[in-house]
Amino acid sequence: EGAELATGGTRRGIVVSTLAEARFFAAGGFDDILYAFPVPRWRLAECSELAQRLQAFQLLVDSAQGLELLLQNPLPGGKRWLVWLKLDCGNGRAGIRPTDPEALALARAVAQGSPELVTLVGVYAHCGNTYGCRDIPAIQAIARDTTAAVLEFVTA
Repeated sequence: EGAELATGGTRRGIVVSTLAEARFFAAGGFDDILYAFPVPRWRLAECSELAQRLQAFQLLVDSAQGLELLLQNPLPGGKRWLVWLKLDCGNGRAGIRPTDPEALALARAVAQGSPELVTLVGVYAHCGNTYGCRDIPAIQAIARDTTAAVLEFVTA
């Protein structure tokens, strides 16, 4: 009910951190779900099933290997993998650093490679490094730094 309220009843545009959550929301009629973790090889079959079933099942990519995994496992029926490039702006958990020279190369590879198989939807950053903050100014500083890093990367 909370997710339906949060989406204004559209049941679209939600982010989940586990495939169990994705399956739960898909069973509840949500058809636009972002799995906010770089797709692991051992979960690819589950991701493929969700991508085929939903209007928009989206994944994170943070490496050339992740992109290659998707390219080597195309979706049937004309469906495309919908991906967000996962940037690590200080969280240190997942993603590629926006200052890493490979980050721009990866973004270009996704955007210009095989859009009929893998389509770049956007850039994604998670401010998990705020979890240890003790006050609002510290959280705001991380948010500003993350925003600046993402905007600088996207501009490049």
